[in-house]
Amino acid sequence: MALPELNAQSTYSLDLDQPLPPVRRGHLDLGGESVTGESVSVNNQYIELNGEPWIPVVGEIHFSRYPAEYWSEAIRKMKAGGINLIATYVFWSMHERAEGDFDWEGDLNLRRFLELCAANDVRAIVRMGPFCHGEVRNGGIPDWIYGRPVEIRSNDPGYLFYADRLYSQIAQQLDGLLFKDGGPVVGVQLENEYQHSAAPWEWTYPGAPRELTVADRDVDVTHYQITAGGPKNKFADEGRDHMATLKKIARSHGIDVPIYTATGWGNAAIVENGSIPVTAGYAYPFWAPPAPSDFYLFKDIRLNPDYPPISYEADLYPSIPAELGAGISLTYKRRTTVLPSSLAPLIVRTLGSGANGIGYYMYHGGSNPVIDGHFFNEQSGGLPRINYDYQAPIGEYGEMRLHHRELKLLHLLLDNWGDQLAPMPPLLPEPNAAIEPSDVDTLRWAVRTDGRCGFLFLHNFQDHVENRDLTSLRLELEGKNDEKIAFPNDGTFTLAKDASGVLPFNLQLADLTLRTATAQPLTVLRNGDETHTVFITVDGMQPELVFEGKHAFETEDGSTAKRRGEVTVVSGAPDKSFRFRLGNQHFLVVPRELALSLVHADASKLVFADADGFPAPEGLELRTVGKSSIRLRVYPETAVSQLRSSRGVVESRSGQKNGFADWQVKFEAVEPPVEVRRIGDRRLALSVSEGQLQTDDIWLQLPYIGDRVAAFIGGELVADHFYFGQPWDIGLRKFADRLADEEMIFVFHPVHPDVSYLLDLPESVQAEIKERGKPLLRIEDPAAQSEYRTRLTFGQ
Repeated sequence: MALPELNAQSTYSLDLDQPLPPVRRGHLDLGGESVTGESVSVNNQYIELNGEPWIPVVGEIHFSRYPAEYWSEAIRKMKAGGINLIATYVFWSMHERAEGDFDWEGDLNLRRFLELCAANDVRAIVRMGPFCHGEVRNGGIPDWIYGRPVEIRSNDPGYLFYADRLYSQIAQQLDGLLFKDGGPVVGVQLENEYQHSAAPWEWTYPGAPRELTVADRDVDVTHYQITAGGPKNKFADEGRDHMATLKKIARSHGIDVPIYTATGWGNAAIVENGSIPVTAGYAYPFWAPPAPSDFYLFKDIRLNPDYPPISYEADLYPSIPAELGAGISLTYKRRTTVLPSSLAPLIVRTLGSGANGIGYYMYHGGSNPVIDGHFFNEQSGGLPRINYDYQAPIGEYGEMRLHHRELKLLHLLLDNWGDQLAPMPPLLPEPNAAIEPSDVDTLRWAVRTDGRCGFLFLHNFQDHVENRDLTSLRLELEGKNDEKIAFPNDGTFTLAKDASGVLPFNLQLADLTLRTATAQPLTVLRNGDETHTVFITVDGMQPELVFEGKHAFETEDGSTAKRRGEVTVVSGAPDKSFRFRLGNQHFLVVPRELALSLVHADASKLVFADADGFPAPEGLELRTVGKSSIRLRVYPETAVSQLRSSRGVVESRSGQKNGFADWQVKFEAVEPPVEVRRIGDRRLALSVSEGQLQTDDIWLQLPYIGDRVAAFIGGELVADHFYFGQPWDIGLRKFADRLADEEMIFVFHPVHPDVSYLLDLPESVQAEIKERGKPLLRIEDPAAQSEYRTRLTFGQ
């Protein structure tokens, strides 16, 4: 394939008139009905919920790695991001620390966590193990099993006895909470990466060869982490039999759910015709050298999954990713940074390649528990003792990050149009197959369509390279009966570096046909007999919406509507919101920058704020850090006439509103009652000067250059951080009770010039360390900021 010349027009084309693959049903031992009348079924292309195609958006949080008192809030934050299915691990080693003695209390209370999922109207999938990994000690296998005469992760009767007892205990936690009983648990995962991956046993010594948590039979086919390729598995039949055995054990204890999953990458064994083989994609792994990945290249991901080879017949199952790396762990030897800008393009590529589900590992970070003085991190793998922040969209202390906001925009699209998208197979331009990961000059794109209408997926991102704007682009689709569909309608467009988008064509909007749009659909609102269809801009593109037919749109906010032949083209400025309407059909296009401040979307309104937001009982909770006011805007302005705030003073903002109601909430400023003093060159001491935290939370930022930091209270390690080029942000509310009486001591360590992770640090830091030729530790002045929260209710 000849690469397009830079700054010359590059026209890409695709024929949409292709045969549709048949939907096959009834061949999988999956699906079920609820006592409430709901149903779930699985065909070879997608999942159906209550008879309609459904694209699950799965976010992982580990209940045992987050304080139980904040579980409800965490679930609501995930829901605010568009997560409709929460996944969580059951780490066996934490619950059965002593043989036969199970602990399901406090932060280990699985049942309570699932009850809160139900209370917040979010479905759940429980990853039961027995083996989990998750960077936990022994991958979740209890220490005491090492000394038992059993072959773990096999059909050894002794091991199956323990697995049976574990599943029996989990079944008691799930009793009455399964989908069939009207509960939130729609699925379970059996095992994890079986016959593909394992964790190191912690029964080891420095310098000793790594011994993995795997049956002796499978040592030669097992990796430490997710890997493509590998030797042929001559024990594949035994692997399938073990997975089928685990499913039988689960069902024998009443764990009967519509969806069973099993990790399907890298020859991992699944339950044939009885589990969905879920997939993964990590562009920034800590277990491999940094290099451009192929996770940003479009392909038919169902028939050609990532991390091949696979052990199953791909055409029998839908493509449902479970572990798209929304972040990554830091290890002592590697400090990989996941760029927040990398996530939206990854999801656009994955959906455009034909995936009918999205799953994030992790979506919400946490902290490894310390129980009875024992750490449960994977110490032999060099993982932090406590920190499992994972650079996730929601962090270890509950902070909601940029990629939480960016991904939400795609999730809203799926919530509104996923039932239309799911049955549409991917169509790939032939030249796509020749694109290499290092090629940053060729547009990456694909189409999903039923032959007439559909969605165009495109992005301009590649990991581990320098991306640049793509200019003078034009896309031409040819439909049935020689129908011509062009993006844009006339001329060319630019796709900015790192940008991505999902663009519709022949999308039916009530009685209007949207022929094309160079803006991404977001949602549809309904207020009485009015509908409001909302779009967001794509970086670099001039937003235009092309409608079939000649229409007399009423335009506002600088937008224009022009008739061109048999279509009407509406356009506006890419950096400002603009509106237009035809009768009771209203349209709003908002710039991406404003869209990233979206904190709430329901059937009738959108709420934008310069704060974080998530649903609360009978309202919306907003939080801001270091700023004692919040500006919020509501669209449409007719949706809300009154705003009440549980805290602060509400003021209506006057001036030009452009269809938005505009308010400000002001709080009384509170100085954080925190003092930090230096103790020598390597230590800081933090104390709460007033004896208690007076605000909702205090956020402490520790900017430094070094190797790591450990935080202690009363001589006990309570938090830690590996340096990877960014400051450490700590939420102190988790430690409030202890900080009332004791100081928190931070111990810093210098970075040495010969460390293996130097290649992962910012280039400026690498250069400084190399120039010094000796250890470096620089501790900047810490900054403490108060958090302000309020609960809003809206009225007419």
